[in-house]
Amino acid sequence: MTILISACLLGENCKYNGGNNLHPELAKLQKEHRVIPVCPEVLGGLPTPRVPAEIVHGVVMNRAGDSVDEAFRAGAGRALALAKENKPDLIILQSRSPSCGVGRVYDGSFTGRLVSGNGIFAQMAMEAGFSVVDAEEWEPSVRA
Repeated sequence: MTILISACLLGENCKYNGGNNLHPELAKLQKEHRVIPVCPEVLGGLPTPRVPAEIVHGVVMNRAGDSVDEAFRAGAGRALALAKENKPDLIILQSRSPSCGVGRVYDGSFTGRLVSGNGIFAQMAMEAGFSVVDAEEWEPSVRA
């Protein structure tokens, strides 16, 4: 099985704050499956660390008020190209992220409030027909 996973969930230090979101159960999948790590934000040319960003009225803005929408969309496009090339059976993405959030993302107020919606890459991947799941919804007992 081929699984595309947000790189931060596999322990790569690509989060906006320079850290990661290591998910030990997801990292274990690398032993049994072909796992492709991806960080759309890094693929879009954004540095690590970087100013936090959220989707504000459909546009990705950072906390400083600068639009980073072009970089997010470029990175999402590159991540989607990787998905199309590798044809993963499943895509598992980081929760609430403006790139990878599935079903819920931060509301753009930088206050931690959540709204229904998807990150830029998550939306593109779903529209392209991929099976996409939020890391918090993935159940180890269900195993990919």
